[in-house]
Amino acid sequence: MRKSRFVAVVLGIFTLTTLTQCFTEKQDEGKRLYEQQCQSCHLEDGSGLRGLIPPIAKADYLQTHRDELPCIIRHGLQGPIVVNGKEYNKEMPGLEALREDQITNLLNYIQTNYGNNNQRYTFEEVEQLLEQCPVPQ
Repeated sequence: MRKSRFVAVVLGIFTLTTLTQCFTEKQDEGKRLYEQQCQSCHLEDGSGLRGLIPPIAKADYLQTHRDELPCIIRHGLQGPIVVNGKEYNKEMPGLEALREDQITNLLNYIQTNYGNNNQRYTFEEVEQLLEQCPVPQ
């Protein structure tokens, strides 16, 4: 009896430790993805590149185009956009290789950092919005 109780306790501790590490890694995934995929253009502080690349820091575009953002991350963006009253017209490449959960984590990181205090996405919401993306040409 004591041996099975000991085994159960050890397994419980192992499970909790493993789950905690998984959640911690996922929690930091948005930041890591931003640093790897976005920071070279939108910069470390999210301020963008003077007149060429729009800011994501305190960007009104994140709220006014919320439903389009998952598609923009996946497929990129061409043509003019207006962010905080200023027009930008630089092509943004898509990140086709990112999974839905990665796009969700990336968007949630952007939505809640760089002076943004916007509503977070759910995985299901991102999945549904990606299904509605216009077909890239």
